[in-house]
Amino acid sequence: MSLRYLTAGETHGPQLTAIIEGLPSNLNIDFEELNFQLHRRQKGYGRGRRMQIEKDQANFVGGIRHGYTTGAPVALVVENNDWKHWQKIMNIEPIEGSDEEKRRVHRPRPGHADLNGGLKYNHKDLRNVLERSSARETTVRVACGAIARQFLAEFGIKVAGRVIRIGEIEAPYQELPIDELIAVTEASSVRVTDAETEKKMEAYIDQIKQEGDSIGGIVECIVEGVPIGLGSHVQYDRKLDARIAQGVMSINAFKGVEIGIGFEAGTIRGSQVHDEILYSEERGYHRATNRLGGFEGGMTNGMPVVVRGVMKPIPTLYKPLQSVDIDTKEAFTAQVERSDACAVPAASVVMEHVVAWEIAKAFLEKFGGDSMEEIRANVASYQAQLESY
Repeated sequence: MSLRYLTAGETHGPQLTAIIEGLPSNLNIDFEELNFQLHRRQKGYGRGRRMQIEKDQANFVGGIRHGYTTGAPVALVVENNDWKHWQKIMNIEPIEGSDEEKRRVHRPRPGHADLNGGLKYNHKDLRNVLERSSARETTVRVACGAIARQFLAEFGIKVAGRVIRIGEIEAPYQELPIDELIAVTEASSVRVTDAETEKKMEAYIDQIKQEGDSIGGIVECIVEGVPIGLGSHVQYDRKLDARIAQGVMSINAFKGVEIGIGFEAGTIRGSQVHDEILYSEERGYHRATNRLGGFEGGMTNGMPVVVRGVMKPIPTLYKPLQSVDIDTKEAFTAQVERSDACAVPAASVVMEHVVAWEIAKAFLEKFGGDSMEEIRANVASYQAQLESY
């Protein structure tokens, strides 16, 4: 069975829900660590007041007993603390009242799903679209990814992330051991490895916010310890780098993905792109460099997986943009009461968990098994095969 999940819930509804299917039995779940990952998603310089309202915590309601998965679907919920202010507006039962009381939305915001979703689903109240299309949904995507992350850790696979750029400011690239990278970026308000760049980015975000605007950036995810051979070359939809790219592009506001050196590969010669193959008794087959980001032919090659994603500026602005009222068809300028000026550091955390999920899914496809014990035996057998190759 393939690893998969479904999510449900709205940004101002009572809760967000996820059901995960395909997890093996006997995986020990560290609840404190999982909630720590949810907390990381809420941090970062430039976030708005919503992050002061919500203190996300995952509550499990199925599939786990005494701290271990049972092999049944895992069900989890994350309550929305702001729900108490929205109970009437988001009530599932019919309510009487004016559009104002229902807070009906008839003015679509540029850059959001509002108008497209309204047209597609024939909604005259665009709240039915924006409540679900909100990035709030990434809360439970991080929760699912955090479980995948714990599964990968059982096999020595580590996941890290960092911010590469926010707007005009690029962080100097530092090669650090993955444990150090995790620690340094976690201590940074903008998830960079350089203190001077952190200060510049904070001042820049303040400036952007003061001007009523927003700013995006570029984030990177690194995964170490991934075995050779996850994914496959035999069909387009089994190529793991392609599946990771799809997962990253599904994150709200992401508009581009690259693996390894990515788009730079189109500007330099082949001799500067491809990674030479080496062999030693200690490491077996490995690469002299990692320009291809841990992939060849859609399969992992044993080098660290390196993925970058670009996040556009958040479209909810204090600075007015023009739109059209769906009732009157008249032009208006879209304005809001609150917004994040920059959510790039949080997006870095979301991308870590999206990538972790796709790698865990491919790992289970490769090694199979209904229990952790069976999977460990399959991994050990494969490692013996690689060592004797």
